[in-house]
Amino acid sequence: MSTHFRQDMPPVGGFEAVRYKRNLPLRGPSGLAILGGVTALCAYGFYRVGMGNIEKRELQREKIWSRIHLVPLLLAEGDRDAYRRERAALAREQEIMKDVKDWEVGKSVYNNPRYRSPEWIVVL
Repeated sequence: MSTHFRQDMPPVGGFEAVRYKRNLPLRGPSGLAILGGVTALCAYGFYRVGMGNIEKRELQREKIWSRIHLVPLLLAEGDRDAYRRERAALAREQEIMKDVKDWEVGKSVYNNPRYRSPEWIVVL
C-alpha cells in the first residue's frame, strides 16, 4: 500500500499579514489642542474680568461724584424740613399756651443766649 501524504502548503504569495496593532479610532482632540483651548478660554475670562473691574470702578466713581454733588441739595432739604418743623412747633406752642399770661412763644426757658437746635423731635 502506498500512501502518499500531501502536506498543506501556504497559498501562492503567502498568507496575509496578521493585524496585531490596536485599531482604535481617534477619540476627541489631542492633549495639546485641549491645553490650547483651556488657555484661550482662561485668557478670555481674565479679559472679561478685567473689563468688568474697569466698568465697576467707573460706576463707583460716578456714584461717589453724584453723592458729592447731591450733598448741598440734601443739606438744603434737611434745613427746610427743620425750619418747617420749628415753625410748626412754635405754632403748637402758641396754641397750647394762649391762655397763659406773659408767655412769649419761642423764648427759651433757659437763661442761655446761645442757639441750640432741638435734639428731640416729637411728632404728634
